[in-house]
Amino acid sequence: MFKVNELAVHPRHGVGRIVKLEVKRFDRGLERQYYQLEIPTGTVWVPVDVSPGGLRKLFARGDLATYRDLLRSRPSPLVVDHRQRQLALAARQKESSFEARCKLVRDLTAFSWKKSLNESTSIMLQSVRSALCTEWAAVTELSVQEARCEVEALLLEGRREHEKDL
Repeated sequence: MFKVNELAVHPRHGVGRIVKLEVKRFDRGLERQYYQLEIPTGTVWVPVDVSPGGLRKLFARGDLATYRDLLRSRPSPLVVDHRQRQLALAARQKESSFEARCKLVRDLTAFSWKKSLNESTSIMLQSVRSALCTEWAAVTELSVQEARCEVEALLLEGRREHEKDL
């Protein structure tokens, strides 16, 4: 359960603030409890009882070192075949854990250093990177721009360390 004023991460919309918990009534007397999540672009209503596709807590500040190491770590190679790669990336994008987002940003960024990304993959990278930096900023209490700079610096450290493999 989340509390009012707590920050939470929505799998598609990113970081938002819980502003209230509300019971909504539907036809036939059906009731369901929802979180009202305020995100930068508006409001999202998230069912309380939906966990896999629902909200998650921000990653723990104590895990920062782990995620810094992950962003600097050796990237995993992407599938060579374009169609298979797109399917694999789409499946990876659906994973909303912070670890999964770090790995996807690391791997797509490294891939972009070897080969230009097509439009859809470039949009995917921007979207995932934005969500990652927004959560990073919320946890570290930095601005999103400062978080973006730190993430970019970590990725570049990893590039220098693993350049021969790229």
